[in-house]
Amino acid sequence: MKYVRFRDPAGAVRRGEFENGHVHFGNDSYALESDDIDVLPPCEPSKIVCIGRNYADHADEMGSELPDRPLIFLKPPNAVASHGDTVTAPAGKERIDYEAELGVVIGEQCRHVPVADAMDVVEGFTCVNDVSNRDDQEQEQNWIRGKAFDGAAPLGPLLATPDEVPDDAAVKSRVNGELKQDGSREQLIFPIPELIAEITAYMTLEPGDVIATGTPEGVGPLSDGDEIEIEVEGVGTLAHSIRRP
Repeated sequence: MKYVRFRDPAGAVRRGEFENGHVHFGNDSYALESDDIDVLPPCEPSKIVCIGRNYADHADEMGSELPDRPLIFLKPPNAVASHGDTVTAPAGKERIDYEAELGVVIGEQCRHVPVADAMDVVEGFTCVNDVSNRDDQEQEQNWIRGKAFDGAAPLGPLLATPDEVPDDAAVKSRVNGELKQDGSREQLIFPIPELIAEITAYMTLEPGDVIATGTPEGVGPLSDGDEIEIEVEGVGTLAHSIRRP
């Protein structure tokens, strides 16, 4: 199944089933791209747990060594943006990058989850753009300025249950229609069950929390007005634009 969180014409927040380009809730049906509804992020995370350098080719293009354990950093709720939003980057920065990622949406509160049981706590998958301010990221170790600014984590537009997303699902990005990244879930250095086990060894994950599993090679800079698409096979395509003040 695939689901969409949305605000209906009356202003109520709903969660509807998605099929053939339409969102269904009760007796109502809306086109996903219709002006009748506002598409919302598919969940309301208390935190987004991001994984750095989880694709070997991306680590290479960034001139970084491969980690011997998952490289973890956080994005707070203020970073969440939605399908169709315009993300305003911090002012005065030379380089703001896109990073296409497969997002894992957690379905239940969990801690100390064994690898063998990890997929039991997964509600589904979504698309993530780990928008990155490289100017500040290169100058700090905790990446707060580089990764946690308002709107730095567009999510959506759908939540797809795990059975919808193949083990070798493609993860792609396009900027103004041009393909920039073309990777696969099977290229992850640390697969999803290992990530969940490692993260929950240190912190409790709450329902709606998101794990951004890392980005394939091909990241690059964004210009003012660019239109970005993040596509995950089996989920769909997250689209948003960027404003560079």
